[in-house]
Amino acid sequence: MLQLGLGASGGPLSVLCMGAHSDDIEIGCGGTLLRLLEEHPGSHVTWVVFSATGVRVEEARRSAHAFLASAGKADVELNEFRESYFPHVAADIKDAFERLKARTKPDIVFAHRNDDMHQDHRVVADLTWNTFRNHLVLQYEIPKYEGDLGKPSVFVPLSLRTAERKVQLLQEHFPSQHHRTWFHPDTFHGLMTVRGVECNAPERRAEAFYARKLVL
Repeated sequence: MLQLGLGASGGPLSVLCMGAHSDDIEIGCGGTLLRLLEEHPGSHVTWVVFSATGVRVEEARRSAHAFLASAGKADVELNEFRESYFPHVAADIKDAFERLKARTKPDIVFAHRNDDMHQDHRVVADLTWNTFRNHLVLQYEIPKYEGDLGKPSVFVPLSLRTAERKVQLLQEHFPSQHHRTWFHPDTFHGLMTVRGVECNAPERRAEAFYARKLVL
């Protein structure tokens, strides 16, 4: 299979990561980010969480800095939009997107996917496409109760070391979520294993994404 790469070999990238909630980016594309930062030293990552309140603020900040420890530059932005109410404050969130657009020029954008059944995730996904219209956008997936996983079209194989590091950081930095039955290493490794099977990953782990538009 012909494999496509991101940017010049080994060159730094400008990456924009957006998540509705404090752990979404890490769950959806944490392994891919760890791999990209290893393969593209000096990369600049802008990391935006739209709803981080209470104990989740410090969890989000520490997790972001841990995942971005090897970035050339990291800008972490934590907002306090009301969780589960995004459709009702979408105009204010759109203003935040416009400010973000004015100060970033990403090579690649990671965000939620449009078919995600969580209302907050869908707002972020829709505004991503509404705002970043001439960019490579990869939409990540979040396992959850709604059972809305689909058929992704883009796969990023991960080493076992990288997959383990992703799960380790999730467990370490989000203790407030440990009571949730789905927030478990088995969940994260299970999904990465399934996606690894689907793309014949050398070390049986991968993250998967949805790409609505690619220009080659």
